[in-house]
Amino acid sequence: MAIKMLVFDYRDTEHKFFEKNSFQNYDIKFFDFSLNEETFNLLSDEDKEQTMIISVFISSILTENVINGFKNLRAIATRSTGYDNINKKACLQRNIAVLNVQNYGETAVAEYTLGLILNLTRNIYYAVTCIKEQNFKNKSFIGRDLENLTLGVVGTGAIGAAVCRLANAFKMKILAFDIVEKRELIGKYNVNYTSLDFLLRNSDIVTLHLPYTGDNYHMFSKQQFDAMKQNSYFINVARGELVELKYLKENLDNKKISAAALDVVACDCMQECQDFSKKLERSSLDCLENSKLVTELIELPNVLVTPHIAYESQDAIDFILHKTFENIMDFVNGESKNRVI
Repeated sequence: MAIKMLVFDYRDTEHKFFEKNSFQNYDIKFFDFSLNEETFNLLSDEDKEQTMIISVFISSILTENVINGFKNLRAIATRSTGYDNINKKACLQRNIAVLNVQNYGETAVAEYTLGLILNLTRNIYYAVTCIKEQNFKNKSFIGRDLENLTLGVVGTGAIGAAVCRLANAFKMKILAFDIVEKRELIGKYNVNYTSLDFLLRNSDIVTLHLPYTGDNYHMFSKQQFDAMKQNSYFINVARGELVELKYLKENLDNKKISAAALDVVACDCMQECQDFSKKLERSSLDCLENSKLVTELIELPNVLVTPHIAYESQDAIDFILHKTFENIMDFVNGESKNRVI
């Protein structure tokens, strides 16, 4: 009998993988929407009763009610490293495994980070926008040479290390902060590990490459932004929860920070969050405030906001899907590879 599996957050970029690969022992059903308490009601009784495995991305919110709504659920395979969108308590109570994908997309995210750095320091997007609007008067697009700038890399895991490698190729001076120092980065890419405060005060560009653990919520807040070097740049392609946006905007407004690029914000589903709040006729004040701040940041000419696509190269997507199904097959065979709960 085939194992019934539901795949949520299914995107066009994932179609090719399933066209190339067949999973004979799996009865797979695809949904292009995220799974949450509202969309759970769209599922059939059969889906709720017979599904043994579900696969989601971080845009799905798996509450206790959602998890317990599946009567025979055995595993949740998230196509991400982070899994704080999945209710841990509910999974532990029912012995439901949570499987994640480690260290995916380091090349894709590192290259995207360098793309954002070049965009900010050379005013590329601003220049393109002016040309498209046929606005040629009194515009300055003067930029900076990267080899004369210092890059501060906060978090030197697989992605942060890849950023160091690329930055070294541009002859940038590299400062790094992490709990665990990688000696190989010091020797190969001339990385200098420092305290976070020293990094902030001496870096022309600060880029975040940390996982969100809950303990580091708003790790970048007033104190950190106030400490940053005058006319510096800020980049976040890690997790939106790491950054308190009101203090980022404050330092953009007072021109302490020259420009910023955000591929992630605290609520990646900003429009859905606003709509859901209206339906309930109440809302999380933090969520609404973040939505308002993101809207204001998007309108600033010196801020780039992109829709969480740093990892989205076809190569990285194929890798994520391959690892996801490798995890699932290992679990079905009684192994616990990449099981986090």
